[in-house]
Amino acid sequence: MAILIFIDIFLLGLIVGSFLNTIIYRLNTEEDFVFGRSKCPDCGHELAWDDLIPVISFAALGGKCRYCRKPISWQYPLVELSTAILFLAVFAQNMDLFFDFLFFAVLKITFLFYIISSLVVITVYDLKHYIIPNKVVYPLIGATTLWHLISSLFFQTYNLTDLLGFVLAAFYSAAFFWVINIMTGGKGMGMGDVKLGLFMGLFLGYPSVLMALFLSFFIGSIVGIGLILFGDKKFKSEVPFAPFLVSGTFLVMLFGQWFLNLNLFRF
Repeated sequence: MAILIFIDIFLLGLIVGSFLNTIIYRLNTEEDFVFGRSKCPDCGHELAWDDLIPVISFAALGGKCRYCRKPISWQYPLVELSTAILFLAVFAQNMDLFFDFLFFAVLKITFLFYIISSLVVITVYDLKHYIIPNKVVYPLIGATTLWHLISSLFFQTYNLTDLLGFVLAAFYSAAFFWVINIMTGGKGMGMGDVKLGLFMGLFLGYPSVLMALFLSFFIGSIVGIGLILFGDKKFKSEVPFAPFLVSGTFLVMLFGQWFLNLNLFRF
């Protein structure tokens, strides 16, 4: 039974990942991503249902459009698989809740799936366009605020002190990036990073947000040094930072308690 549930969650992640690819593409073109028909970005041919099966269609077509034979970006299967794996990991981490309080478990898993989906969109969009879309980050902040209020008022998961801690973590995290933005004239960090930092503090709270920020800058520095060494970037080249912030957030979501138990982070 558990295996069937895991398979269903994985398939759900693939389907959601396919929809996220549509959102990522149409956020830039400003097309309707709910009712618009999917089409090849190169030749404009409308895609049939069997062109849109997550991962399978990409593999069956050899990574090329059925109609114009232009290469299909690897973004599509990677987003689908990444979303499915993250859905599965978060579900497995929280599945014990289903035995204690089914309704709360469904709400929490739905909320976390929304968080994952939004962060995947932000990551890929920032990689492609060097911008964090307000249409994604603002609802993300709003949904996180609403979740804290609902879970506190109806399920008593947080007290007033906990809620204040989330607010302060959001404030100081956003302020940290805002100071960098001001000091570097917007070249070190953009306002999108400030908003994403606010979300991270609000979502993770203290001390988890500090772990996430440390991991984000650590991963970012390693990747940045690697890009410079391999000649892909110069020292002053612009590098989108949202993917590193999202990576830090996901790592703390999944392994935060493990980090704390190992005393890797002491605050």
